Amino acid sequence: MVFNSLPFLIFFPIVLLMYYILPHRLRWILLLIASYVFYGFWKLEYLALIVFSTIIDYFVARFLHTSENRFNRRIALLASLSVNLGLLFFFKYSNFFIEDVLHPTGMISENAVNVWTSNWDFLLPVGISFYTFQTMSYSIDVYYKKVIPETNIFKLALFVSFFPQLVAGPIERFSRLHHQLFQSVTLSSDQLVAGGRLMLYGLFIKMCVADNVAPIVDQIFNDFGDASTLQLWIGMVLFGIQIFADFNGYSLIAIGAARCLGIRLIDNFDSPYSAISIQSFWSKWHISLSTWFRDYVFIPMGGSRVSAVRLGANILVVFIVSGIWHGANWTFVVWGAIHGIAYLAERYSGMAHSPNPLFQPVRWLTTMLVVFVAWVFFRIDSVGHGFDYVQGLFSTNTGELSLIWHPITISFVGLFLLSDTIFRAGNIQDWLAGKSLVTRWTVYSFMIYGILAHAGTVNHPFIYFQF
Repeated sequence: MVFNSLPFLIFFPIVLLMYYILPHRLRWILLLIASYVFYGFWKLEYLALIVFSTIIDYFVARFLHTSENRFNRRIALLASLSVNLGLLFFFKYSNFFIEDVLHPTGMISENAVNVWTSNWDFLLPVGISFYTFQTMSYSIDVYYKKVIPETNIFKLALFVSFFPQLVAGPIERFSRLHHQLFQSVTLSSDQLVAGGRLMLYGLFIKMCVADNVAPIVDQIFNDFGDASTLQLWIGMVLFGIQIFADFNGYSLIAIGAARCLGIRLIDNFDSPYSAISIQSFWSKWHISLSTWFRDYVFIPMGGSRVSAVRLGANILVVFIVSGIWHGANWTFVVWGAIHGIAYLAERYSGMAHSPNPLFQPVRWLTTMLVVFVAWVFFRIDSVGHGFDYVQGLFSTNTGELSLIWHPITISFVGLFLLSDTIFRAGNIQDWLAGKSLVTRWTVYSFMIYGILAHAGTVNHPFIYFQF
């Protein structure tokens, strides 16, 4: 089930109504059932993967909490991580590993590749990278005694599968989300209005911005060899806008839906295109993932308490792993490496911390150039095509590609960028809360009208569903 669909439009109000009708002690059961229905609506058999991960981590966490034997605890944690990462690798990376790693090096024959792909061609489970990381963080936190494990396996199942953020985040921590799922919540109009605003704005930027920009981006990237230099720049910039509107839209809908239920999820974006350094960008983009890598990969590798050479290597590894997390393609490795190299260049050159305010526009332009050029590799189908595309950005191609522009699309993009600038110091909640009733309902009406009359003609899946 997806947020921008009729089934969800029916599903969520029913869940919300039942949630506040039921007594407090039964609400979490409703949320668990609703979460499994939400995911099973897409592909029921893949629900077994979430259940399996939950069972493994439940028993591992219980053992970690009661055992004092250091060796046994490490083995138990390793078992949990191996199961979760093993499932992730099998469903997401096995074909890539066989076709693009083993086969090119001659370690496996063409016939063996064909046999594998014909017999083990699975549809990637939606959101597997998100809920895998969420349940892994739980086991790791229990291992380090940062949290006390849940004794009720069904309550742990709700933490793993909570439907607003199940398939595309934000990735939540047990210490932050778990207790909220079982707290007593009183129906509040302020709460419903706040959540509804976020959901409406999220749907607007997804359906009116991302989905209207998508066909133009697809046309340019699919036929970039026929595109002019200007069109290549347009395609690159529009994809950056598309992925931001698409993913931020999903996050806002998820946060808004949870807010309606009295649960606060972590903010996932903070005006990332205002960043004046790569370090700043990653503190503003997909915040729940970047902090996950910081806490569970970078810090265990030694963090900043290592030599300069080791620190540089650790940072580069984290960015490359982040790239691999996003997809089973060398293009994502290159995307992560570009960010890692740029991050290191800033760090060791001192550019990221220049106090001169006159230098900030240059820093912003440099940061955005790196971010948007890297988006080319995120979007393109192969590394070779990615380099060809980037080369075309700095050529003088006239091109033969004919693009169809709609004025309303340009208007929506402009409004989105303007709104992101306005909300930079806060969010849509703060901005609208201080406005008059007429102003608020004018904004609501405009967004509703945009969704009903000018949503993208094709319902593009949320980009991060593939991760």
